[in-house]
Amino acid sequence: MASLSPPNSPLGGLSADDRAAIDAFRRDVLEASLTSVVLVRFTADWCGPCKQLAPVIEKAVAESGQGRVKQVTVDIDRQRLIADQFRIQSVPTVYAFVGGQPVDGFVGAKSEREVKAWIDKLLTALPPTDEEVSLDALVEAANALLAGGEAEQAAQAFAALAQEAPDRADILAGYARALLALGEVEGAAEVLATIPADSKDQAVVQARAALDLAKSAVPSAELAAFEARIAADPADHQARLDLASALFAAGQRDAAADQLLAAIAADRDWNEGAARAQLLKLIEAVGFGDAWSVGIRRRLSQILFA
Repeated sequence: MASLSPPNSPLGGLSADDRAAIDAFRRDVLEASLTSVVLVRFTADWCGPCKQLAPVIEKAVAESGQGRVKQVTVDIDRQRLIADQFRIQSVPTVYAFVGGQPVDGFVGAKSEREVKAWIDKLLTALPPTDEEVSLDALVEAANALLAGGEAEQAAQAFAALAQEAPDRADILAGYARALLALGEVEGAAEVLATIPADSKDQAVVQARAALDLAKSAVPSAELAAFEARIAADPADHQARLDLASALFAAGQRDAAADQLLAAIAADRDWNEGAARAQLLKLIEAVGFGDAWSVGIRRRLSQILFA
């Protein structure tokens, strides 16, 4: 983006309208951008693409939530001084301000997807608010409850947090995982259904993997039957998969991984790599960065590349 400088002309000799425009810019853009992303959209009544972009920007700003993104429009015909300061040669032109400085911008119309992605990137430049820091701490505490086996308390904590921040995908994912730990598969599925299908949030990926495993899990009461089948025929890999699902659902993830690793070691290509796919699903459900997952991935590599 070209180098920019905010309006800084001396007030002497300016008209009352120009002075008012400069004061408004300093207040609504420069000062406001200390705590929010401020989008300055340069437009004109005669500009067709401007009219196409306007509702796209307005929708993206509204969906950003919590007032962290604001919009200021500048009509280049009515606010000529501001437009000249920014050397606007074409409209629509949009500049983003953070911390009192222009940090990015674009010229021309863009799609909703492009504008949303652009705004999401801009938001990462904002320092977290005290409210967000506090919320993150509460999310961490809820996750700690879940990791410590306190599923009911974790579910209550995540439910309360979801009321406060219904757009936080990681909170909804945590709530779903807590419900799964309580055996409430349908409830977890309903929660995850409220998250956009294309979400790549790692907490969401983990929760969806856990849901898939829960849906395919067999009753733990059948553990003895699967163990008997494997004892009779160690090559019964389907029994190993079923046993692994039941063990994982019962919280015995080490034993579940052992069964799948044994099946992979015996025949890695069985059923188009079903045992490996199931093991990766377990790892995904636990979290790729978890120490347990790292250790299992290391054991898997040793088998595959031995």
